[in-house]
Amino acid sequence: MTKPWRNQVEGLMREQRLQEAKERLLQLTEERPDDPEVWVHTAWVHDSLGLEREAVPYYEKALTYGLTGNDLRDALLGLGSTYRCLGEYNQAVQILQTGVEQFPDHRGMKVFLAMALYNLGQHREAMELLLTQLLETTEDPTINTYRKALSFYAERLDETWE
Repeated sequence: MTKPWRNQVEGLMREQRLQEAKERLLQLTEERPDDPEVWVHTAWVHDSLGLEREAVPYYEKALTYGLTGNDLRDALLGLGSTYRCLGEYNQAVQILQTGVEQFPDHRGMKVFLAMALYNLGQHREAMELLLTQLLETTEDPTINTYRKALSFYAERLDETWE
């Protein structure tokens, strides 16, 4: 069952009334300090306002209170993405790898992980991850024609054959 405050805040965010949503959520962090959903929504609104650094402690607090399901998935992706935006690539990879382990079918998490790996200079790993996502999701016939070859090379990007 959805909490009334959540419907209100999500409505404000959908309507792009972000500052109003932020104010309501900050009030809720005081009224409901043990509610992980309040903390994660507070993180999201800060991210939406471009306040990434301010969003981090809200994500971290939400995760300590035991989020589950989609909220946990979205908090891990949000925190990992935020760390990456802030240039904190090691933390981003750590959080996003946790997300991939817990939600192995979430392709978006893998794409964000690939970006963070790229930022750490792990280009082969990033490219392999992205190619795998592409090959598993595309309907493009010009890519599908080469599916077998691309799949083979995705795992052997640094190899050559002479």
